[in-house]
Amino acid sequence: MENNISLIMALVDFLPVIFFFISAVILQRDLYDVMSKGRFALLASGSILVLLGGIYKAAWKILIALGVCDFPALNNAFFPMQAPGFILVFLSLLGLKWRSSGIFAVVPVISSNLIFIICQTVGLAGTQFILMIKSLKMHKKGAAVMFVLSFVTMLGMGYLGAKFDDTSRMHWMAQLCNIVSQGTFLAGVLSIHSLLKKM
Repeated sequence: MENNISLIMALVDFLPVIFFFISAVILQRDLYDVMSKGRFALLASGSILVLLGGIYKAAWKILIALGVCDFPALNNAFFPMQAPGFILVFLSLLGLKWRSSGIFAVVPVISSNLIFIICQTVGLAGTQFILMIKSLKMHKKGAAVMFVLSFVTMLGMGYLGAKFDDTSRMHWMAQLCNIVSQGTFLAGVLSIHSLLKKM
């Protein structure tokens, strides 16, 4: 692992984190007055979990690239934080259409990543689908395409993860998928930014 993560690669890993952070801030600012406070709390807390998971993993790569140490707890926190985070974001966006209360999320404490992968996929699919539908209703077909591309490239990361062989080439391919996924998500959010308050 230590020979396959360069400093440049580790620094580039912060790009999708930054893209997601900008997207999350825009969504929260635009939807604050549209959502109930409970739904906004779900959006904010979910976004924070996703962001922290990304920061922890990127920091883990930085530590390895610099030869400081391999601190696996940072990497191991990725799925347990991002999976419930994406589910919370998805549930908060459902609140734009159905304002019923009483939806709760529980972070399971288990050793297998399978449940986290399933939750992350469901949360991502739901989030991208809702934003895609809202984009189409706003007559923003370009934004809808961006959200679809974001989800497809995220699935591509999942595929690469299943085939992961820990080579430098595989790391860069996963990195590129992540950058494209978060970059297209940000492009979609920016495209509907001025219309989000009307959701």
